[in-house]
Amino acid sequence: MLLDLTITQLDIGPISDGRAQELAALGYLQWLGALPGDLGYPQAAMAAYEQALPFRHRSPAIAVFCDLLVASTMAPVTPVALSVQWRQRRGGAQARRAAH
Repeated sequence: MLLDLTITQLDIGPISDGRAQELAALGYLQWLGALPGDLGYPQAAMAAYEQALPFRHRSPAIAVFCDLLVASTMAPVTPVALSVQWRQRRGGAQARRAAH
């Protein structure tokens, strides 16, 4: 099941809050994209929450993932913030050659 893989990928131990937010957002999108079309969302979200909950205390990314799942089931429906900081190029080989 993809949820098991998502939890395993997020269970990487202590990381910064910003990185935990990024990874949790990516994990949420991965989980969301794998949901079958005939499954009720609130039930699927709570089932995923219950499966991820035991790992929440040891992984900040899973804690944020759990928070996203709960927030996504709240009524009235509001957008869930999922922003990922894309890495920027820093010059690559050309910058390294220029530094020497």
